[in-house]
Parts: sequence; C-alpha cells; structure tokens
Amino acid sequence: MTTNSGTSAASTKMPQRSITEDLRFGRFPITAVQPVVEGGKFPAKALPGEAIVVGATAFREGHDQLGVSAVLLDPSGAERQRVRLAPPRGERGMGTDRWEGVLTPSETGNWSFVIEAWHDRYGTWHHNAEVKIDAGVDVELMLAEGAKLLGEASAEDFRDEVDRAALRHASEVLGDQSRSTEERLGAGFSQEVADIVSRQPIRELVTLSEKYPLLVERDRAGRGAWYEFFPRSEGAVKDHNTGAWTSGNFRTAAKRLDAVAAMGFDVLYMPPIHPIGVQFRKGPNNTLVAGPNDPGSPWAIGAKEGGHDAIHPDLGSFEDFDAFVARANELGLEVALDLALQAAPDHPWVQSHPEWFTTRVDGSIAYAENPPKKYQDIFPLNFDNDPEGLSREILRIVLLWVSHGVKIFRVDNPHTKPVWFWEWLIAEVEKAEPGVVFLAEAFTRPAMMHALGRAGFQQSYTYFTWRNTKKEIETYFEEVSHESPAFFRPNFFVNTPDILTEYLQYGGPAAFRIRAVLAATGSPLWGVYAGYELYEHVARPGAEEYIDNEKFEYKARDWDAAAESGRTLAPYITRLNHIRRDHPALLDLQNLTVHQSTDDSTVVYSKHKTLPDGSKDTIIVVVNVDPHVTKECSVSLDLAALELDPQDITPGGGFYVDDLISGQSWEWGEFNYVRLDPHVEPAHILSVRRMHQ
Repeated sequence: MTTNSGTSAASTKMPQRSITEDLRFGRFPITAVQPVVEGGKFPAKALPGEAIVVGATAFREGHDQLGVSAVLLDPSGAERQRVRLAPPRGERGMGTDRWEGVLTPSETGNWSFVIEAWHDRYGTWHHNAEVKIDAGVDVELMLAEGAKLLGEASAEDFRDEVDRAALRHASEVLGDQSRSTEERLGAGFSQEVADIVSRQPIRELVTLSEKYPLLVERDRAGRGAWYEFFPRSEGAVKDHNTGAWTSGNFRTAAKRLDAVAAMGFDVLYMPPIHPIGVQFRKGPNNTLVAGPNDPGSPWAIGAKEGGHDAIHPDLGSFEDFDAFVARANELGLEVALDLALQAAPDHPWVQSHPEWFTTRVDGSIAYAENPPKKYQDIFPLNFDNDPEGLSREILRIVLLWVSHGVKIFRVDNPHTKPVWFWEWLIAEVEKAEPGVVFLAEAFTRPAMMHALGRAGFQQSYTYFTWRNTKKEIETYFEEVSHESPAFFRPNFFVNTPDILTEYLQYGGPAAFRIRAVLAATGSPLWGVYAGYELYEHVARPGAEEYIDNEKFEYKARDWDAAAESGRTLAPYITRLNHIRRDHPALLDLQNLTVHQSTDDSTVVYSKHKTLPDGSKDTIIVVVNVDPHVTKECSVSLDLAALELDPQDITPGGGFYVDDLISGQSWEWGEFNYVRLDPHVEPAHILSVRRMHQ
C-alpha cells in the first residue's frame, strides 16, 4: 500500500500522540454529576452549613469494585471535605450505577467540587476472597493477595502510625500459614481494617471529573421567615366624622416592629415606599376612578415628588427611613424593599427618558396590559431601546437603597423583564456590595422561574400557594427539594395582598394553621402578609384577593384587641418560628423525605440533618390538610431516612418522639396510628428523641 505521495506508509513519520488524548471518558466514566447547572455555566446554590446532596453516575467494565468520592474545594482551591459516595436508598440505587453523598460548605464564597472514581482494591479483594474461600477456590492465593494489599497500604505515608500498625498486623496474620484460614481471613475482614479503609480507601486508577462551581451565599439568601406590611397602614388614623385618613409613616410603623420580631420573623418586607402617580390612579377595590383622598397603589410608582429614588412624603424622610431600618436591625430584622420596575404616567422618567418606554403608533406611551385587563396607572419599561442607559439607572437606584441599609429586595414581576438584565444587575450589585439578596415575585411558567434562579435570583415565590391537596403537596415538596434546589430556592408565602385562595376563604382558622405548618416546615423560607394572623379571609366577589384590598386603601388593624380576645394566630406563628430556630433540620432544603399514610388527606414528611459535631436533628411532620374533617390513619415511615442509632431504639423496638406543638410524647415505630382533628390541632411536629445527645 502506498500513500498519494508514492512513499510507503511505514516510512512516513507521524507525530506520536497519546491514545487517551482528547478522549471524553477517563479510565472510569463519570456522568450526570449533580448539582450542576447548565453544564457548569452557572454555579449551583448553597448556604453555609447546608447539606448539599452531590451525586454522579459512575461505572466500570468487568466485575471489580468501584469507589466514588466527592471532594469539596474552598474558594482558595484547598480541599475542605472528602466524602465516600454510596448508592441511593431504594429503587433509585438498584442497578443504576448512581452514587450520592452530602457535602457541607462552611462559609460564603465561590466554592467548587469534583467527583473521583477509582478502583477499590480492598473492596474488590474482600468480595473475591469471601466468595472464593467460601467455595474452596484459590484459598491460599486470596490470602496472599490480601496480605500483599494490606502490607502495601501500611506503607502509605498519608496514614497515621496507628492505622499503619493495624494494617501491618492484619497483613502479617493474613500471610501467616501457621494460622487457620478463618483466623487469617478474620484479620483481613476485621472491623478495625474496615474502618481504616473506609476513612482512607486503598485506591488506584483515580479518575477525576471536571471541577464544578458551587456558590455559597449568606444565610438570608436561603433561610428566613418573612413578614409583609404596608407602612402607610401601620399607625394610619381615620377621622370618623369626615372619613378622611391620616397616613401612617415610618415612625408609626416602627412601633409594629417589636411585635413582628416577637413572632420570630427574620425579614420585614414593605411594598414600594415611593411617590404614587395621580393620573389614572386606582380607587378602592381596584376601581378605575379614585377619590381625592384615595392613596392609590404603591406599585404605580412616580409623581411630581420623584420616582424610584424618592420616598412618599406621607411616609417621611430618608432620615426617618434610616431610623426605621436601624430599629429593625436592633430587633434582629432585616428590611426588604420592593423593587418594582415600572412607572406611573407621572414618573419623571416619562418626560426625561421617553425612550425607556414603548411608544405606540398614535404617539402615546403604552400602559401595562394583560388583555383584556388594562392597567392605565402603570407604564412598563422597554429594555430594547436604550438597554445601557436604563440598566445603569436601575443599578444606581438599587445601590442608593443599599447605601441606606437595604440588603434584600423583593422584585415585582421580574418575568416581564429580560433575563439577561437580571443576570447583569445582580452580578453588578454583588460586585459593589456583596451579600444583597433578590427574591423573585414570579408566578409564571416554570421555565422562566427557573431561568431567573439561574440568572442569580437567590429565592422565588412559588406555586405552593395553590398546592392544597395531599397529592399536590407531596408532588411539589418532592420537586422543590430534589429536582431544582441547585438553582431554585422556594419561598413559601402563605398569602399575599394579591392572593387569597379559596382554601383560606372557606377553610376557617384550621386552614390558616395548616398552611402555616406546611410553609414553615416544608421550606427554609416562608412568609406571611399582615392580617394572616387575624384570619382575614373575605375576598372581593369574583376574585382571589382580599375585599377592601390594602393595595388601594389604608387598613387599620386592632392587633391588641385581637390578642385580648384570643382571635389571633400570632402565638401559633411564634411557636413555628421558634421551632425552626431550634431545629436546623428545618432550615435545609434538600433533606426532605415524603412518607406514606393510609388517608388521602394526611401528609407525612421528615427532615433530617447530621450536624458538624455528629449530633442528629430529625423532625417528622404529620398534617391533616382537610380543614373541616377529623382524620384517622396509619402512618408508615421510611426508617432509613431517620438515621436512627442503636441507642435511640427503645426496648420495644421503637423510638421516642416529642410533639413540639402539644408537648406530648409517644413511642413510635415503622407503623403508627394518627388522629388529627383540625379544629383542635391539625398537625404533629415531632422531634425524634436522641438518647445519647
């Protein structure tokens, strides 16, 4: 055979390349690594101390044993944690070559992790020796191979002298032909040897995955209890002779902060505090015509007094705002401000930057629409005409409020703006002021909600508000805790000024308790809008929102009278928030396990966390989601998910649980009888009693 040049192929000198160069698979294939977002294009999300489930599909040819590990690298690239991965429990781990484990970053920063797959020399020898020696095959050969293996391991420099001595001893016994086969094999199979190679495996042919990013953000990015109120209502006074209102302000609203903090909330969120437009102002209950004393919707931002960088004069000055923020901080509350990127027709931008809006063919500026609905009091922004100018103006505004102590923003309708803008804005804010948190108020299609999370939003409103049946709740809890936590942190708000579900309208006080329990224990993030604790449940006819909606008028609530009469959920909410603070298992997202019950209205789930000191925190939640009917059923627990230790087991084979709501205690087991009367107490929140802690 000759080449086209006429010279022989044998005489043609070609540069030699490694046969493994440019191959996509290493010695052992490692695929489907998690948590990985868009192939590593975006970092997966994490929190300090959060148990992050890492996993990969890894396998090898033949029958030798494979070991798989995950290695956590801190922002400097130093190894901080190494864990051996194992097949998942149940069907997910049967014959799937799937491996999982938990990594726990300790502080904020740009962390990363890698997956390692390797030939498990000890595991391979152990399996082969066990099978062959039991069958009388290659007995002396298997013992000799074990002696050689453990002898080599005893010489490895990274092991401490105690472990090396133990391995040397086991090697010597394995090779001692004067001893019985059982004694020699017992030395190689001893628990001491197993523990040593479990801590520091005997590895070869180590194969590494790519390095994947893990962004560890501050606690409030993914943990916290939110409370929403309108500052203009807190301290508002109505003249009963004239019907005219005097608005509340930051100084009167600050008086309510003590009660909010006492209920155990972490974040105080306020709707927009800016001047409100006059043109096309909405009246009570969203009517199209406002009276001269109607305050209008705070989301119709902008008037002659200013726009997004101004404070409504009724609320006070920047000095008043600073004092409000300072008082909140003294009480352990962070203030979250609404970032609503839209403008009233009176907004200064309309005159100074008409290019930031959409101009229609008749020369008018397009107002917001969701046909056939029209929102003439709001002009949406257009990011296509002057993206640079508009984006930098919004960045200026955000940093202005950051300079006044605001480190959290609840963003109104972010899904109506380009995703690229949020990616840019959040990154720029992080550069200027690390640790600012953005909550997406995006009740829209999953693709957009998930894209906003990838773009940088630390948390999001969710569909939880409308998930009320057992099946809906179980399915949604599984989704947010196991399918999307790498990029989507769910904030379980039980209500908002816009959302009063039929479940709350007609479920009575029991419904309010049920939804609070589910929200407070189902996610590390949950929130309520003021009035929830007063069981406010009357809707505007034909709508899923409150009658006499606070978005369009003042609302004076008599908190003291409600407390004196006992018609308040505040003590119950306080208890839930204290339980959350006392039990770190409730403040992780990925550790939720759904259990089974024989009733179609009883939801059962648990959350488990092993703490750095080795102690364990396990919570079991049982909720009757029917607010009208008492339910009796049998609860079936996946005991493996509870990670019970031998000392936790009672003489009867069960374990003790303490109800954190009622104070009662029981001995539970795999199967348990439950009766929940929603009019007495619709839920158990059970703490597994650890006998050795």
